[in-house]
Parts: sequence; C-alpha cells; structure tokens
Amino acid sequence: MNKTVRVMLKPKEDREISQGFPWVYDNEISSVKFPVEAGMKSAPLEECDVADGTVVEVYTNAGGFLGSGVINRKSKITVRMISSMHADRIMENPAAFWSKKIRDSVNIRNLNFSADDSFRLVFGEADFIPGLIVEKYVSKGSVYLVVQFLALACEVFRREILAALKDFVKPDFIYERSDASVREKEGLAEKAGWIGREGKSVIEIEENGVSILVDIAQGQKTGYFLDQKFNRERIKKFCHGKKVLDTFTHTGAFGLNAFKAGAREVLSVDISQDAVDMVNKNISLNNASGCMKAVCADVFDLLKKFEAEGEKFDVIILDPPAFTKKAGSIEKAYGGYKEINLRAMRLLNEGGILVSCSCSHYFDENTFYVMLMHAAMDSHKRVQVLEKLGAAPDHPVLLGYPKSSYLKCAVCRVV
Repeated sequence: MNKTVRVMLKPKEDREISQGFPWVYDNEISSVKFPVEAGMKSAPLEECDVADGTVVEVYTNAGGFLGSGVINRKSKITVRMISSMHADRIMENPAAFWSKKIRDSVNIRNLNFSADDSFRLVFGEADFIPGLIVEKYVSKGSVYLVVQFLALACEVFRREILAALKDFVKPDFIYERSDASVREKEGLAEKAGWIGREGKSVIEIEENGVSILVDIAQGQKTGYFLDQKFNRERIKKFCHGKKVLDTFTHTGAFGLNAFKAGAREVLSVDISQDAVDMVNKNISLNNASGCMKAVCADVFDLLKKFEAEGEKFDVIILDPPAFTKKAGSIEKAYGGYKEINLRAMRLLNEGGILVSCSCSHYFDENTFYVMLMHAAMDSHKRVQVLEKLGAAPDHPVLLGYPKSSYLKCAVCRVV
C-alpha cells in the first residue's frame, strides 16, 4: 500500500510550482489523499489526518507528480517544496538527503569565497532548504555559524541539518537566531542561544580590508548584512578624496569602505543609537576617527536639513531597510524611496555619485528604476546609471522564486 500523503492541487495551480516556485498555499490545494487500511482516502485539507512536519508529495489536479515538500497546516504556506524526488526516497535516509543539500551549498560558496571569508552559507529556498538561513563568520581564526530555522520545513530536520553543518564546515561555535516573528506564523516559538559551546556574542570580522564588529546575539537579523559585501568594494573607486554621506548605516560598513578608499570626509547616519554606538566602535577599530564620524538622526529629516542649509556631498549612499514587506504597501514605499533619492540628488555636487539601494523584493527592479527616473525628474537632475548591482554570489537567485532576487543597488552619476 502507498503510505505517502499526496497533496492534490486545484486546476491551473501547478504552473508556478512547475516553474520552480517552492511554496504551495492553502487556497491552492484541492484535496489531500492519505493512506488508510483499505487504500487511499481523499479529503479536504482541513479534514485530513496528517501530522504537520510530514514529508508529502504534491501533484497536479490531473495527477502529475510535481515534487515533495513538508506540510504545515498552521501556515498559509501549507507545503514548502524540498525536492523533485519522491517522499519515500527522501525518508529512506533523511540524514544523507540533508547532508547533500548542505554539501552543495558549501561547494557553491567555495567557488567565490576563501576559507577566511565571511559569507551566507545557506539562503533558504534559493538553496532548496526552505526557511533555513546560515551565516558563516570568520573571527580571528575561529569559525562562527549563525543559524535561523524560520520554517517548520527545516525545524523538523534540525538534527540532520546541524549534523551536516558540523561535518562540512566544522565550526568552532554555532549561535541560533530563530527569534524572528515569522516563526509564529509557522506555529513555532521563537528561540535564540548557543548550540553547544559558547563563544563571543560580539565578534570581529574583516571585509574588504575593513575590520567590523558584529553583534550576532543582539544585532539585526543575523548581526550583519553580508549581501552588500561586493557592492561596498565596488563603490571604493568613487570615494578617494571625496566627501561621503553614508545613510541607514547600521554598522558603518559602507562608510568604512569609503574611508579605506581614501575618502576625505565620511558622515554615517542611523536612527538607532545602538547602531551609532556600534559604528563608533568600528570607527575606533579602524583608526578612522580623523575623517569619519557617526550621528544618530532620522535620515528623512537630516536630508531636508542639509538641503535647507545648502550642504553638498560628492558621494551619497542610500541603503535603507525594506520600506515595504507586503505587496499592498508598495505605493507608500514608492513615496519614501522617491523622497530620499530626490533629496540626495539635490545634495550632490555636479557629477556626484549616488549609490541607491532597495532590499524589498516586493519593490521589484522595474519599479525601483522607474522611481529613480521620477526622482531625477522632480529634482531637476539628469542621471546616468553606471552600474546595476545586486546581492553577492552567496545569495543565489532561484528562477521561479522572485523573492530570492530582492536586492537592487544602482550606482548613478548625477548631473
């Protein structure tokens, strides 16, 4: 008797899954077929007797096999796809299955990063491990992993996943940051803390020749935003001898890269005093106090103030948090992005460089560049886009899963 639970989709709901989209929503499911003594029984999703965390198979309405995933009826994302294999093959040896996924993720990163680099080791669905984020930090010879289990699909296999990470990475320390509110939507409690031996909660890493203190226990998300690493290196060529404004700075990383490139003056701004305190520590760590300082301020208000005072800069970096985390608020976010960009354009000297970023996947690339065009129009400037950049290669883009292509970074010349 077939013991595998089958999730049957409604007509025409299989197209995105076939294209690589890794989620099945509850309203896309027609029925669930599950084994009973007499064979297979079909029932609506809300009536089926299948435990959350079970590996199930997903089928088209016509009966075509699409792949296997982990079911969670507590979540609107009812099935997170994990493989094109049949479920029984996965569950024959789940340790080997997850070990291969971790090994593949490690091998991909080894193409672009050295053993001494800090980088994102696992990028959730884009690495075919739904809900799992793993950062690798190297600090003074010690390897730290910061892990986030953000979905039941990876939580139920945490033992196998952690064993594979220890096997292939051999970290000195592992810290868990599964303290994100998204876990509540998965029916999971938030958790954080050391897994095994304890290390330092604030560590020092090196990026592009810059020393950075990272608070892996209390910092935003996993403590640092590794996705901009290569972009911070790319903007150095515009900063030598220049006056630089680094906004939404977080740890001061963009500003410190500008300092490293020989900037004449760097001002880093963040609305969080805790962030500014960390930036000041990083300034001291890099002996940058001679030309770099950090201030606590609302960037929107500060840009207005600088414009009123006639302040000018040669390079301005806008790297704000996501102004929208849902499709319904794109219009409001558009206004926010446009305002900071048009004000930045007015604050630049002739031929100045604007580095403008957005990390919201809902604010797609086309919308982002249209916003820049309208900001240029309203600021009465002409703008040349010199480079269109995205996330570093440790953040692969999964075709069919637009959320994995989230970071836009435009290097612009404003005249």
